[in-house]
Amino acid sequence: MKDKSIDVTAVGVRRRGDELVAAILQAAWDELMEVGFPNLTIERVATRARTSKPVIYRRWGNREELVLAAIQHHLPMPSEQIPDTGRLRHDVIIVLKRMNRLIEEIGPEILHGLMSVLGGIPFSELLNLRRTNVMPLILKRAVERGEIHSEKITERIIRLPMDLVRHELLITYQPISEQTLTEIVDDIFLPLLKK
Repeated sequence: MKDKSIDVTAVGVRRRGDELVAAILQAAWDELMEVGFPNLTIERVATRARTSKPVIYRRWGNREELVLAAIQHHLPMPSEQIPDTGRLRHDVIIVLKRMNRLIEEIGPEILHGLMSVLGGIPFSELLNLRRTNVMPLILKRAVERGEIHSEKITERIIRLPMDLVRHELLITYQPISEQTLTEIVDDIFLPLLKK
């Protein structure tokens, strides 16, 4: 009589909920690191996660959403501590250096590919910087210390350092050099805020 036992490793164990999501996100991250954003397919992710394409599409509408979720799942949240060195310049440079470390870990080409198809998503969200009040709080503290005047602060000014980092990444496809970060702060950002 033929053995009718099922080979669990061939079929895969049926997973649900958080366990399934974690497996899919890990598979997406592994594919991303192995083949890059342009070559990543939902089919390959499904095969790697031992699930099906419809299961993935029920949760994520397209590969861009899946890749964004994989990045946010894989990378540690940046430090929740908002820098408070007592100087606006130092605080902003710390935030930009944190962003740059994330760019290096994700990879500039992957970020560039995502930005090209997810144009409307804020760069800070793409980099897993979910605390959107970082720059406003840094600027508020600088106003309280008398470093800058509050009337100089606009929404565009608040976004400017991160927008310039994003622009540099789009142009160079490279992590941003420390010299460039310093120039963004010293030559562009701070002069717009000075008394």
